[in-house]
Amino acid sequence: MYTKRTPSTPRPTRPPMSQQLPPKATRPSGRGLGGRLATALVIAAMALFSFLSSAQENPITGETQYVALSQEQEIALGLQAQPEMIAEYGGLDPDQRLQNLVDEVGFKLVNSMPAIRNSGYQFEFNLLNDPETINAFALPGGPIFITTGLLTRLESEGQLAGVLGHEIGHVIARHGAQQMANQQLAGGLTGAVVAAAYDPNDPNSARTEEMLAVVANLVNMKYGRADELESDMLGVRIIASAGYDPRALIGVMQILAEASAGNSQPEFLSTHPDPGNRIGRIEEAIATEFPEGVPAGLVP
Repeated sequence: MYTKRTPSTPRPTRPPMSQQLPPKATRPSGRGLGGRLATALVIAAMALFSFLSSAQENPITGETQYVALSQEQEIALGLQAQPEMIAEYGGLDPDQRLQNLVDEVGFKLVNSMPAIRNSGYQFEFNLLNDPETINAFALPGGPIFITTGLLTRLESEGQLAGVLGHEIGHVIARHGAQQMANQQLAGGLTGAVVAAAYDPNDPNSARTEEMLAVVANLVNMKYGRADELESDMLGVRIIASAGYDPRALIGVMQILAEASAGNSQPEFLSTHPDPGNRIGRIEEAIATEFPEGVPAGLVP
């Protein structure tokens, strides 16, 4: 016996075959821990290879350095940034007498050592019209700056030579190009660790990048302090070769230490190590350069 289907009774339908089959197993997307580690290793390897490939011997200091720029690129970068730095500090000081003094001492230092004179760097000494800021700095390739705020606090020509000799040391030691290479390496390694640690399913892992950026900055600051101490040692050699008493550089540190005891810290100290810590290193550099004592007759 059977029941006759009426027109109002819908015919039962089967679901499509694709819905009857169990879901297919999906292949891992490669974004799991293994994939992230592989990506991180590639990034780290590329960063290390680029860094190690940048090794060059400095013809002046004789040291092997890792630098991110050629000498031509250093010079071009310094010349490009020079107008911006001048504008940032209120332009050049209009007192031509003071500018002539800075030029005279600066080029006397450059010409005192053939290795510096023939280095190819385009040294230029700029007196910045900023009486409030206590600072001096150098750009890659040769531009060197000192503010009137620092110049007017110096007590002798030898102390001016000490400041400029220190900044010349930065240029010939290629600290700008070296720092850029360090930053590129730190950035590459930081990116590698972030690639390995970041989990899109874990929002807290996003903080990894922030933490590693702080670590990278600390590493670069450490290199910066080492650069400053090296420039002090080079400065001792440079100013002594020009006939200035290298102990004048100790006087500069004492002036900076006194200035830092006021209400505002000199800008010079934001990028340079504490002067009290540097005095001992400068005295060591002087003793190394003059083991029998500083000769008489040098300009203080």
